[in-house]
Amino acid sequence: MKMDETSEESQACIPLAVNVSYFNMYAHLPYGLTPDHIHRAMNDFIDFLGFINQQFHTRQIPRLESFLMPASFSSMVGEFMGMNIPQYCPYLVKNQYHNGHPDLIPRELFPGDAVQYAREGLEIKGSRHAMGWQGHNPEAVWLMVFHFDSNTANDKQKGIVPKPFRFLGVYAAKLEMEDWSFSGRTGASRRTITASVNKAGVAKMKANWIYQDLSQTER
Repeated sequence: MKMDETSEESQACIPLAVNVSYFNMYAHLPYGLTPDHIHRAMNDFIDFLGFINQQFHTRQIPRLESFLMPASFSSMVGEFMGMNIPQYCPYLVKNQYHNGHPDLIPRELFPGDAVQYAREGLEIKGSRHAMGWQGHNPEAVWLMVFHFDSNTANDKQKGIVPKPFRFLGVYAAKLEMEDWSFSGRTGASRRTITASVNKAGVAKMKANWIYQDLSQTER
């Protein structure tokens, strides 16, 4: 018997649990960070999103991922993980400099745990994409990407059914400048200047995977 739209939406409000067996305990991570620290932070996000979306559902408000712009939701995933990882890893702290780079820095390395730009630390991103991860500039720094699957604000008009949020993978590596491709802009173009992790950089990160949803055929 096919579920009606309300039942599908209700079930989609409950994100899929993080599977402890999908972690790579041999992943190389910097600054005393461990897969267990990342696991705990991921669980916190699952709890947070599930709570918010179920509360929204009782008031007939769309899920966060269903009304936020895709880039805004991806940014929220990254910001949440960057906020929560230091709660479990005592050696890292959220960079207190407004829009400072990278997101996480070694605790007490910089005055006030704040630095505008440094090569020491860990940049965090959330993405629905399995590759082509972007930043504003090429950076020689540790990058960690939380790859996830969820609905977007455009799915309803495309006829895509409600589905729960799930983490598909977590990848990290120390990238160098040559691991990025830079896309500037010319003339009167207003396109946002971006840099993307190239194939070599993606391969480097996926070789050092931290979490992979083994139920998915695409890695």
